[in-house]
Amino acid sequence: MRYLRLMALGIMLLLGACNAQRNVLYLQDIESGTEITLPENYIIRLKPLDQITVVVNSRNPELAKPFNSSTSFNAITGTNVTSVAGESSLQVLTIDERGYVTMPILGEIECAGMTRQELAAEIESRIIEGGYLADPQVNVRFAELTISILGEVNKPGRYDIKNDQISILEALALAGDMTIYGNRNDVAVVRERDGKSIVTKLDLRSSDIFASPCYYLEQNDLVIVSPNKYKAATSEINQNRSFWISIASTTISLATLIITIIASK
Repeated sequence: MRYLRLMALGIMLLLGACNAQRNVLYLQDIESGTEITLPENYIIRLKPLDQITVVVNSRNPELAKPFNSSTSFNAITGTNVTSVAGESSLQVLTIDERGYVTMPILGEIECAGMTRQELAAEIESRIIEGGYLADPQVNVRFAELTISILGEVNKPGRYDIKNDQISILEALALAGDMTIYGNRNDVAVVRERDGKSIVTKLDLRSSDIFASPCYYLEQNDLVIVSPNKYKAATSEINQNRSFWISIASTTISLATLIITIIASK
């Protein structure tokens, strides 16, 4: 009988370990050597309110200068002030709510939905067609390209994206991976679209994430990793414990005060 009890206990521990492993492993339904088809040519695209820098170069730098300048009005002197990108810092341009960016000389250019490379090619084309430069070389970059990661990760915070493509798995790696309490099957990606917040839930234990529109993240996405039931239960226990400790402490203090008052009489 004792032997049977030990065997039953061993089986229960083994099953518990297997269940715990299923809760923390990524991509559990993929075998070694499996080929996964990813979205082709995915690159982060420009959208309204993005901030970018645009630098125009040429074999004749003087001819390119006007495209790298911005003019602002100085209320103190009452004059226009022109600054040139590269002399101190790059000029930051903001894409307006309609999806247009305003370039010196060229004026408004519709760019929402374009990649950086596509916008650079469009600017080069307009410069050549206008007869301003014969050999323009345009470099477009994001002035601010970030994502935020919260919840059960080792290093929550806001992260700069270094290139135009980052997956949800790469983003979690930036944050030091999930903690052991992170719920792998309940990761939310909050994305702004047309003035609305769209929440997409991902199960990182499944290969279905590769087909999700949120497998690749976009600028300003928010990733939230929820705690698993064990962490949630622990948190509730700790809160209840703190509550009862506080009640007990208050009761003891009140009783001590009453005893002191009675003793003084």
